Amino acid sequence: MKVYAGKDVRNVGIVGHGDCGKTTLAAAMLYTTGGTSRLTRVDEGNTVTDYDEEEIARSVSISTALAVAEWREAKINLLDTPGYNIFLNDAKAALIAADTALVVVDAVNGVEIQTEKAWGFASEYGIPKVIFVNKMHKERASVDAVVDQVREAFGIAAVAVQLPLGSEKGFRGIVDLISGKAYEYELDGKGKGREIPVPDDMADQVEEARTSLMESVAETDEDLMDEYFEEGTLEPGKLVAGLRNAIAEGEVTPLLCGSALHNMGVDRLLDFLVEASPSATDRGELPTESGEIGIDDSGPLALYVWKTSSDAFSGRVSYFRVASGVLHNDAQVYNQRKQSNEKFARISVARGKTLDPVPAIHAGDLGVVAKLKDTLTGDSLGTKENEIRFPKAVLPPPSISYAIVPTSRQDEDRLSSTIVKVLEEDSSLNFYREPQTQQFLLAGNGQQHLDIVCSKLRKRYNVNVELRSPKIPYRETIRGSADVHGRHKKQTGGHGQFGDCKIKVNPLERGAEFEFVDEIFGGSIPKTYIPAVEKGILEAAARGYLAGYPVVDFKVTLYDGSYHDVDSSELAFKLAGSKAFKQAMAEAKPVLLEPIMKVQVEAPMEFAGDLMGDLNGRRGRIQGMDSKGSTQLIHADVPMAEMLTYANDLTSMTQGRGSFTMLQGYYDYVPGQIAEKIVEAARRERTGED
Repeated sequence: MKVYAGKDVRNVGIVGHGDCGKTTLAAAMLYTTGGTSRLTRVDEGNTVTDYDEEEIARSVSISTALAVAEWREAKINLLDTPGYNIFLNDAKAALIAADTALVVVDAVNGVEIQTEKAWGFASEYGIPKVIFVNKMHKERASVDAVVDQVREAFGIAAVAVQLPLGSEKGFRGIVDLISGKAYEYELDGKGKGREIPVPDDMADQVEEARTSLMESVAETDEDLMDEYFEEGTLEPGKLVAGLRNAIAEGEVTPLLCGSALHNMGVDRLLDFLVEASPSATDRGELPTESGEIGIDDSGPLALYVWKTSSDAFSGRVSYFRVASGVLHNDAQVYNQRKQSNEKFARISVARGKTLDPVPAIHAGDLGVVAKLKDTLTGDSLGTKENEIRFPKAVLPPPSISYAIVPTSRQDEDRLSSTIVKVLEEDSSLNFYREPQTQQFLLAGNGQQHLDIVCSKLRKRYNVNVELRSPKIPYRETIRGSADVHGRHKKQTGGHGQFGDCKIKVNPLERGAEFEFVDEIFGGSIPKTYIPAVEKGILEAAARGYLAGYPVVDFKVTLYDGSYHDVDSSELAFKLAGSKAFKQAMAEAKPVLLEPIMKVQVEAPMEFAGDLMGDLNGRRGRIQGMDSKGSTQLIHADVPMAEMLTYANDLTSMTQGRGSFTMLQGYYDYVPGQIAEKIVEAARRERTGED
């Protein structure tokens, strides 16, 4: 493949709701441009951008894939992103490398919840949008309905640059409003539009839509406005130039249509992307942590890694964007985070998993390199003399955690080294050890997300693991006070053991953990033994009293005691402190605490009533509601114990259209009836009863 200058590069992120046809559209674009020899299909498992074995097995995009298409002396970098909620974070991470968001909308289902989220990602990055209404061949397909939904959901008016020729099963092509020409397609999938006259029965509709397009573009430029008023029209060349500027500035959102499955209208979409969407250098400047940097070949070398994957043969594969300068093959590049040099040997461009070597990559373009030793997703690289760091994509925290358990000792030994490779690929995952329960937890965006990770571990790295519901990190505390006397006395053949202390125990406010106050005076307990009393109390508190969970949020005041010149020791006073604590717990009204999660649920408004009822049934407390277009946001505080199955239940309740985030909130009292069951279960576990 030849090397392209930034002005001839289009970085296009294909985004939208799951099943709207993004991967099918990418496949049609690659076939039309000659990137593949035949029109591939998702259901056949042979598309270029869904190449991972899990994606093929599930017919779902799991992570963003990059594929290059060459069309009319331009290079189009296609970023085919996932659309299902549990994988949508990957779309946000990838859009940081795009200059245009190609928002694919199902012509039947219209604007859906993940469409709105992807739109929000593009807006967050300041990326202009182009709408492609797909599946125009389906029953009940309607461009007009999509236009209305776009206005309602996003508060903007989509401007049609194409009209469908025919409808539903009779859909056979498109009318291009820029040129005023009509194109008809066969159903053979070859994607070659045949120019035909605009049907007479569409003449008025086309004229009205073309006038609307010219007015929308003219309103963004005074010179075009003057010309439009004088001439009553805009010739296609000036209309395209004005449209390109308006799209880049976010002042116009164009709408095109077609059928990716039958490869109808895709060639006209490619033409539009080359002619009217912003080039890699039209972006102007990219944000850095210290300001902005121009996208310019003559600037200092600066690039950032937006994605990392792992390949059995190539090892770690890094996907990057050159922001400034020109990257040449075999260049030594400085990693700003690791403060180390990396050799970019065999730099390439990607067509899915196939990497085609190139000698250089210019500013604004995307590239791929394998086997960097230190570089990970989000890293900035360049020269040591010019420290330029780019901001990382900010992803929401994982919504659900499961305990991950190796099935054998061999799997246990290999888990830590292999899970790191999976985490490098997916920034939305987290792997950690819960300090209280001592379980290793894998956190992600849903059970299916975590199931895929386990499947990768098994198939790719031969590490077998199981997912189990995590133990709830309950805690214990007190609601009352106590004044107790703890004594440890033991006589043996030699020196005996003697420790004696008096303590007061009081509750503290939630989150205060522990406070120890020394009020000994007159030497009733020597200062060398006082830390031992505190240690005994803390060790006993860690073992719990009711059900074996740590005791928190209490204050201990040591105010008196006694000692023996010969028999007293640190061990004796530690044991005395432990006994005193146990007596105090018996008197101070011990109770269980449970973690309460801050939950935000996002779903279409039609499900709001059922969702609130379900959250109330989970002992949740609704904290508020917000609306965002046609989406309802519900904020609630819900016990962690009630959220373990929520991901699957939410999918069922909302037909897969709902999502949620969950953060650690605070601890609160467990209701008495539930606490009794937890205590009884702990007792049975200690005694080994069934």
